[in-house]
Amino acid sequence: MTDSEQHSTATDPALLDALREHVQGALPTTIADLSALVRLPSVSWSAFDPANVRASAEAVADLARSTGVFGADDVRIVRSAVSGSTADVAEADAETELGQPAVLAVRPARNGKPTVMLYAHHDVQPQGDEALWETPPFEPTLRGDRLYGRGASDDKAGVMTHIASLRAIHAQFGDDLDLGVVLFVEGEEEFGSRSFRTFLREQKEHLAADVIVVADSDNWSTEVPSITVSLRGNVTFKLTLKTLEHASHSGMFGGAAPDAMIPMVKLLASLHDDAGSVAVDGLASYDADVPERTDDELASDAALVPGVRPIGTGAVLSRMWFQPSITVTGMDVPSVANASNTLLPSVSARVSVRVAPGQDAQEAAAAVERHLREHVPFGARLEITEPDSGDGFLVDTAGWAVQEARTAMREGWGAEAVEQGIGGSIPFVSDLAAEFPEAQILVTGVEDPDTRAHSPNESQHLGVLHRAIASETILLARLATRS
Repeated sequence: MTDSEQHSTATDPALLDALREHVQGALPTTIADLSALVRLPSVSWSAFDPANVRASAEAVADLARSTGVFGADDVRIVRSAVSGSTADVAEADAETELGQPAVLAVRPARNGKPTVMLYAHHDVQPQGDEALWETPPFEPTLRGDRLYGRGASDDKAGVMTHIASLRAIHAQFGDDLDLGVVLFVEGEEEFGSRSFRTFLREQKEHLAADVIVVADSDNWSTEVPSITVSLRGNVTFKLTLKTLEHASHSGMFGGAAPDAMIPMVKLLASLHDDAGSVAVDGLASYDADVPERTDDELASDAALVPGVRPIGTGAVLSRMWFQPSITVTGMDVPSVANASNTLLPSVSARVSVRVAPGQDAQEAAAAVERHLREHVPFGARLEITEPDSGDGFLVDTAGWAVQEARTAMREGWGAEAVEQGIGGSIPFVSDLAAEFPEAQILVTGVEDPDTRAHSPNESQHLGVLHRAIASETILLARLATRS
């Protein structure tokens, strides 16, 4: 049998039935375990209690041990120094210099079988304004076919996809499993993966794999799976404009002295043209075919207010996947309730730039900074601080692992997988590719267009969770029996 013929061969029907039965039978336990994880408010941002992230890591470690795939000593909770830190990671009191705890579990391959790394993250975004939640954000709530709660999908459902798949694989193969498995569940993806590169270097020997499955992406719909083949990069920073040494009376000096908000508004407006496309020289676009999506579908998926028109030009999905975008995600200004009749001496904004796949993030950052400095009005003093960036990624779809994943998704979902880009960024994927250039990377996920990850009322569609677990279980079984 040739390599390509093996890739296209369907899974043995008896094995397929057994795997599906294992997944189906364990689904109530899987949902209960997911609910328990959601109850842990594991926000990894520095302003939040790190004890919750530690508790989440311990819970994930217990789940890893429960799979039967790993021995008790094969599961560890690991913390590494933040990139650029000089901290000794052996020092227990170096709290501020260490990243959040990750879970690492390793089962070596035997008899020439491949090794697969299963990645997810157990930290979550802050809840935001609790008044916007229909149910408490950290109390998992089942409504219809969706489980609501912060992290229910992003990415604790990804964690449980790996756990449930490993349980099913162990139920089928027991101790005869020769497939190598590395389970890596990060604890700070939502806070910039600050210790990720250090972790990769320190644990490289344990992390080495032939196939890497990143369960942190989207699906085309609740009925159709996706393999993510492109990711935009990202650049974020804090932009501050200062025009006055102190606040002044708006009636006394308004119209002559420049309030800091005036140049900030003009400068931010210069980032886009009249159609809403990014207007920064040096930001590139990527050219590739995309499936068709109408403006009406975009309006529905993105919840546009009636009468609001989409921005940008070109195919809808090209704008979302392959063109740069710039968003102002926050501003430090007085609230309307606390506004006084004064000229603001300074204003700060948080700017988020999505970089087209294929463009270096540092190159994009330099282009944006150059634009801002060239366009700042009225001689306002401009300062850029708190920069962060990550490169995008393009998946090589020619490898055998993608073909195996396609077959597994077809058999797990009952539908062909769509190759899609993602407008969001997962910068560590490019770090994985750089550290393990021979590994084949598969970006999968458990989200769907109505998941609302990062937003109030985040939820996980349980049918999608079931099908994602079935697909990953089938993929692991195919890798385990691959000659």
